[in-house]
Amino acid sequence: MTAEHRSLAEGRWTTMSFLEQMANVGGEVERALNWTAKGNREYASRAFERALELIDLTLADSRNRLRAKEVARERAALVDFFHGANEFCSTPKLLRNYYGAFALAARRDR
Repeated sequence: MTAEHRSLAEGRWTTMSFLEQMANVGGEVERALNWTAKGNREYASRAFERALELIDLTLADSRNRLRAKEVARERAALVDFFHGANEFCSTPKLLRNYYGAFALAARRDR
């Protein structure tokens, strides 16, 4: 695991709700999409790696075991979109809509 989200990996991640976790993943995905659109592959790659790290933390959170299949598929779709052949036919708009729903729901639950 990288040191990018060290405090989250040390336990703070498990204090967040699933909605908050997914909204945070979405923030990194949004950054990756924005940097990709600007042509900065290095920053896009870093944001993508941080998103994967957060997804892995979400999968490791025992409270999310019933959601593990969805989260694992989401991880596969992101890898496919950013570094694969995009067999899932993902688009930036689709990803923004998916993660945006979590951000709105997380804000609503506060």
